[in-house]
Amino acid sequence: MRIPLKHGAHRVGKRTDADMQRWREYGLGQFIHWGVYAIPGGQWNGKTTHYAAEWFRTSGLITKEEYDNLYKQFNPAKFDAKKWAKQAKQMGAKYMIFTTKHHDGFCMWPSKYTDYTIANTPYKSDIVKELVDAYTAEGIDVYLYFSIIDWSHPGYQAGTAITNDDRLNWAGYTAISNEKDKAGYETFKEFTRNQLIELLTNYPTVKGLWFDGSWDGAWMKEAAWVDALGTELRDMHPGLIIGSRFRADENGKRHEDTNGDLIDDYDQRFERNLPNSLAETKGFDWDCVMTIPENQWGYHRDWSLTYVKTPYDLIEMTVKANSLDGNFVINFGPDGDGNIRQEETDIAKSIGNWMSVNGDAVYGVQHSVLEKQDWGHSTAKGDITYLTVFNKPMNNLLRIKVPRSKDKDMIYVIENAMFKPTKKAAVIRDGGRDKSGSVYYDIVLPADIQKLSEPFVIEIKLKQVNKGEKGSYQQALT
Repeated sequence: MRIPLKHGAHRVGKRTDADMQRWREYGLGQFIHWGVYAIPGGQWNGKTTHYAAEWFRTSGLITKEEYDNLYKQFNPAKFDAKKWAKQAKQMGAKYMIFTTKHHDGFCMWPSKYTDYTIANTPYKSDIVKELVDAYTAEGIDVYLYFSIIDWSHPGYQAGTAITNDDRLNWAGYTAISNEKDKAGYETFKEFTRNQLIELLTNYPTVKGLWFDGSWDGAWMKEAAWVDALGTELRDMHPGLIIGSRFRADENGKRHEDTNGDLIDDYDQRFERNLPNSLAETKGFDWDCVMTIPENQWGYHRDWSLTYVKTPYDLIEMTVKANSLDGNFVINFGPDGDGNIRQEETDIAKSIGNWMSVNGDAVYGVQHSVLEKQDWGHSTAKGDITYLTVFNKPMNNLLRIKVPRSKDKDMIYVIENAMFKPTKKAAVIRDGGRDKSGSVYYDIVLPADIQKLSEPFVIEIKLKQVNKGEKGSYQQALT
């Protein structure tokens, strides 16, 4: 039984407009976490934290006064927005998310509502504008990250966050009761509204907003006000795309409202949370944002503290996300001088080299009719299915299980197949059938494919035929 809601989802089902369809077809994106936390880079006075570098203000290694004065040193003389944008384009990113303001409250644009901005650093120039202009020139859509938490604002109610698990609701949260604190929080709300309007006004080409920190208990209690703010932002920026982290319904439910409907436009899954099945996605549009080291978004000087993902780890995650109808976003954390670290640059280049050959298996695709198989993942576009092989079989016969069609008395057959890297037609052998009506094909891997040390793609064309049709099973095995 559905419960009437004033501030739940405003739409049941997916958006069908052109802006959202463009988002849906990105496939691969880039996230950039950059701010004054890049100056310490996880280290201070000879000590190193395992803590996330972008939360360094709360690491215990630096006083709040010391941290809040770091902006006076922020002068990234080596920052080159055009260089970053070209690197992202070479990697194959179709959209970029940039941290305009993280939890510390420091603004990477010259906001007129606070002095704690890039304008009052030695660098002075508007970094958000430089990036928006550079990435837009390269044909990469820009989305702006914005933290609801703001430790620098006197009206922000610090300590109201109840958990780092942003899937939970605010059960147990103690509401603001002090009248002075209530008045202060009202000033914080208006400040937040002003800054969001300012961002959309200053950078009208951006496509959407990516929110963080909205799991804060006080913000979650403001369902009506936040809902009205969202409407205001959409009215001033038609087509604006907002993920599910922006607001809660009146019962404190986030991402999905009390009825289980997705709030706003796509599911911002919890960081590094990559689903394993279509059922897990609940049919929502979604994206997964992923760090290269295990848990560092901002720049950390020492990557030896954790496992660092390889290019093929990230390629596998990219294809997996797209096979489940999601987008995959890889994070980069530039240093205090404005450099993207060499390790990240090398990884981006390797991913880009692979994407330049195999990107058809990622861009504008959806899940295929094939179930997940041990060799890798499959995606589809029209009548073409892309098999991305990460686990090459030892016998060099790639077995493909093709399910029976949902249409009565019909089956799928492979009409033809081609190795994407070499453009060579594949030799296909009869692999048998099973009681469920599924049929199997064995694709013979030729010598040049056997020698590959990286994932590869096979394009197959599936055709539906009547299972009783003469030669229906054998027609693709010639």
